[in-house]
Amino acid sequence: MPLRLTAALALLIALTPASCWPQQPARGLSAIDGIVAHAMREKRLPGAVVEIGHGGHVIFERAYGLRSFAPRPEPVTTDTIFDLASLTKPLVTATAIMQLWQQGKIRLDDPVARYLPAFAAHGKERITIRELLTHYSGLPSDLPLSAPWSGKREALRLAYATVPVAAPGSRFLYSDVNYIVLGALVEKLSGLTLDRYEAERIARPLGLTHTRFLPPVSWRSLIAPTQYSGRGVLLQGVVDDPTARRMGGVAGNAGLFSTAGDVAIFAQALLDRLAGRPSDFPLQQATLKTMIAPSQPPGGKDVRGLGWDIASPFSSPRGKLFPLGSFGHTGYTGTSLWIDPASDTYVVILSNAVYPRGHRSLSALRSEVADCAAAAVGIGRAEPTVAMGIDVLEAGHFAPLALLAHRHGGRLRLGLLTNQTGRDREGRRTAEILAHDAAAAVPGLQLKLLFSPEHGIRGVLDTEKINNSVDAATGLPILSLYGASDVQRRPPLSALRNLDAVVIDLQDAGVRFYTYETLTLYFLEAAAQTGTEIVVLDRPDPIAGAVQGPLSDPGRESYVNAMSIPVRHGMTLGELARYFNGARNLHAPLTVVPMRGWKRTDWYDSTGFTWVNPSPNLTSLAAATLYPAIGLIETTNISVGRGTDHPFEYVGAPWIVSPRDAVRLAEALNARSLPGVHFSAVSFRPRPPNPYGGQLCRGIQIAVTNRNAMNAPEIGLEIVAALHRLYPAQFELAKMDRLLVNRGVLEALLAGKDPRQIAAAWQSDLRRFETARRPYLLY
Repeated sequence: MPLRLTAALALLIALTPASCWPQQPARGLSAIDGIVAHAMREKRLPGAVVEIGHGGHVIFERAYGLRSFAPRPEPVTTDTIFDLASLTKPLVTATAIMQLWQQGKIRLDDPVARYLPAFAAHGKERITIRELLTHYSGLPSDLPLSAPWSGKREALRLAYATVPVAAPGSRFLYSDVNYIVLGALVEKLSGLTLDRYEAERIARPLGLTHTRFLPPVSWRSLIAPTQYSGRGVLLQGVVDDPTARRMGGVAGNAGLFSTAGDVAIFAQALLDRLAGRPSDFPLQQATLKTMIAPSQPPGGKDVRGLGWDIASPFSSPRGKLFPLGSFGHTGYTGTSLWIDPASDTYVVILSNAVYPRGHRSLSALRSEVADCAAAAVGIGRAEPTVAMGIDVLEAGHFAPLALLAHRHGGRLRLGLLTNQTGRDREGRRTAEILAHDAAAAVPGLQLKLLFSPEHGIRGVLDTEKINNSVDAATGLPILSLYGASDVQRRPPLSALRNLDAVVIDLQDAGVRFYTYETLTLYFLEAAAQTGTEIVVLDRPDPIAGAVQGPLSDPGRESYVNAMSIPVRHGMTLGELARYFNGARNLHAPLTVVPMRGWKRTDWYDSTGFTWVNPSPNLTSLAAATLYPAIGLIETTNISVGRGTDHPFEYVGAPWIVSPRDAVRLAEALNARSLPGVHFSAVSFRPRPPNPYGGQLCRGIQIAVTNRNAMNAPEIGLEIVAALHRLYPAQFELAKMDRLLVNRGVLEALLAGKDPRQIAAAWQSDLRRFETARRPYLLY
């Protein structure tokens, strides 16, 4: 972003005034300013409008930042009109379906084909209206976009010809096709086009003045642009969703534009109807109660209402405090609505987070804003339930270290392997805690030496030339354990012989080729020779405990492959240390101070801790989530977004020459219907000295839509398989071997085998690994 725009954005963050609301914001809502400002600094969104209602009143309404940067900065205002994207589904399509149900024109468990006979093709004759509404139909995520097509008629032909990817009712698969078909059903049974239906039977009764499909030219100056189309045209007042755009801008899955104020009117009228108060909401109370009740099939783990999300991987706008029974929805462009009837509260967040060139995750922002709102209206604030190893050590008055000091005759000369992630819940550095608090609590304890891993003690250096230095806060020497040679990456035995124990406090990434794991093994190997005690202060696997990807080949150990384990091993660093120590028969003296309250299914944003970059390019949980997929393939001749604001969310190269080529790659990957991700075309220019620094790269941006459903290593394989197929002369697939470290998988990819078949072949290895790791697990 040009400096003048950065300065303008910073000024707007600081000075954007609140709109006039009828009363002062409830206590605690002022924290929303900081939450949104932080997301803007991270370039998660250029600006936003947040509106919160409670007890029939608007208690918070505020606009932030910019809606566009060029040709001149345009501030967001509370009357800014946004592309609502998938909020179209509950606000229009599902509401219309429930109106038809209320009128007796449909039954929810009727087969769709009863009303749309062409839909029955390819085994879809038993899929019900309810299964479309709840996304349990088994249909793929979208219509095919790899070939050019346009028009509603062709879209419906493709939708009716869609082949299910799962049995109806078997599992939750979020699908735009479901709502494209539902939109067609509304049109057939009402005799109105969906845009006319919305205008006459939803917007008009509610008095919504700036909510519609196909916004007129007169609205353009108030509309927040989204992103550039595949043809390089900035979309402003034209629907961002490519399928809805091909359909002419009116579709059951997307296309609605609105303001935060109008969405709030919808939400308040809905709450009033549910509560039995006077309301213009265009559904009866009993119908609305049916709509928001859990309606997924028996045994369905993801809880969905009829058009509304209740508890699924998309439920980040609920936060940690709003209870089950609340409901809402999100939109791809950066919009969300959450409604809690129990507290009579709604939370609207509208943004154009895709501006100007792609999707950014707003899960953390949505969750944090929801928690502020819930706490402000009297729903108890949840205290963080996870304590890191360093917090447990402090709370226990350093008892494990006192035990070691006793074992060593009342003396404990400590070393500490750490970096910027070594902090307690209050943000205090582990180095200073051990140097001062631990030394005061444990007679004879003295912190003598700090060790730093790759990227240095502050985690910002992306070079092999990291020299020894001195820690400014403690005055302690720092021994760098990262350099070009193997010996520079291992702790010197002479240093360990002068220490009684080494404490390790590092945030791992949960991925086999992350070098902090290998360095931990090197300390264990050295300690096995010197007898130095190793104490690991445990921290979470930030991407939860799933075990995925191929195991590396035995006998090919390196700095990025400590030993034969899967790409995504599902263990914390403390558990890995126990596994290394046992599986390698090292018998090093090892103590792990475990966390308290962490579960293996928890992602980092469930811990209550602020994200601290564990290395320069893992700048967010979104990047870490995709790291097992995109990091796996970065040794090929592609850019993985290093040197951009979205590392590991971009994949591209200068040899992907045209915007159309990037669209073709994205469409080829979306056609694979990979769970939990969506691909869009993107152009980017990495900063030097990163790969292709300064050069224009075209390729794809990966958006995670369901992190619990995605299989990251398999996504990496799908991307390289598509590149190998589309660019056989340019793409150097064989270079993937350095981090893949599995010749069988590489040869299968080179031979053009289907990635799904390749992945199926390593499942037995994963089961054996899970059995082998079981004795070493702590959580």
